Amino acid sequence: MGYQYWTYETLKAFCMDVFAKFGFSLKEAEIIQDVLLTSDLFGIESHGMQRMVRYHKCIEKGMIQIAARTEVVTETPVSAVLDGHDGMGQLIGYTAMRLAIDKAKKTGVGIVAVRNSNHYGIAGYYAKLACKEGLIGFSCTNSEAIMVPTNGRLAMLGSNPIACAMPAKPYDFLFDASTTVVTRGKLEMYNKAEKLLPEGWALDKDGHPSVNAPDVLANIVAKKGGGIMPLGGSTEKLGGHKGYGFGMLCEIFSSILSLGGTSNYCMTGGRGNICHGFMAIDPGIFGDARAICEHLSRYMEELRESPRAEGAERIYIHGEKEMEAISDRKTNGIPVNDNTMRELLELCEYLKLDFSYYFGDYRPPVRQEVFRGNY
Repeated sequence: MGYQYWTYETLKAFCMDVFAKFGFSLKEAEIIQDVLLTSDLFGIESHGMQRMVRYHKCIEKGMIQIAARTEVVTETPVSAVLDGHDGMGQLIGYTAMRLAIDKAKKTGVGIVAVRNSNHYGIAGYYAKLACKEGLIGFSCTNSEAIMVPTNGRLAMLGSNPIACAMPAKPYDFLFDASTTVVTRGKLEMYNKAEKLLPEGWALDKDGHPSVNAPDVLANIVAKKGGGIMPLGGSTEKLGGHKGYGFGMLCEIFSSILSLGGTSNYCMTGGRGNICHGFMAIDPGIFGDARAICEHLSRYMEELRESPRAEGAERIYIHGEKEMEAISDRKTNGIPVNDNTMRELLELCEYLKLDFSYYFGDYRPPVRQEVFRGNY
């Protein structure tokens, strides 16, 4: 399967119309598409346009409730617990981070935990929301169990990403990474491309290494065993227990503090049960915010200019690749997999939207039969 390249404006118009057709307001559609296309602009294909079919299936099955409204369950000047009531994850996440930002501007710190949500996209989007306001942003989420704990053979934790953003020059610092070796979305992309998984990513139902994407994905959905390794691998030799521990930190700041569903209860019983955690911190509570930003910027520049390994062309700071990817994709277009385009065509047919209005004469090739999961 190949890729087609589309302008940001084309994909935004398509997303806006699709989410409006689903029943979301224009303001809600704007937030949802912004999360998705930010992912594609960052070069994180697994969480961009290719996720639209997942959201469609979740809405169809009632897992995502379009009319849901987020409720504040518990609140203090610096904290809150929100109940998303099975709404759209991006909308719940946006509401929660905005609340954390408002609290940080008043008190210096805002911490918000969320329960009863759905997949919210990339964690880094929410951390960047705070960073744009001059704050340090933090976000994490649990998800359907795909991580096999160290010495185990059944997935018990999600990909459980952690994201942190902090103002700096010329680029803000932005760290956003799953606590598994890769995300489930990356397995889905290899599956769509009909490629074998790299060794060191996944385990079969018996806890043995596997490169078979359809088998691993099927086992995750059926909860037969196996899944994705934690950062560091499946043993303690290269630090797999550390990735497992990072995954637990995400559970604590999302599902545990909110009294919500832990990863092994996510995507069960017809509900998402996903939980999130958000934090915003005003660097000014530690002194001169501008001086702190300059201090970080200087250190980042020293890292960039530090001695490189033989054969290495460059040392990157977290967030630089994303900013460069945005520039490239705004100029050369956003790549979308042909199999994903086939799904978008079928989505248009279902919603009675004119596919050619957005994508002209292009028609995706016949869909390859790939495992899509039980959403």
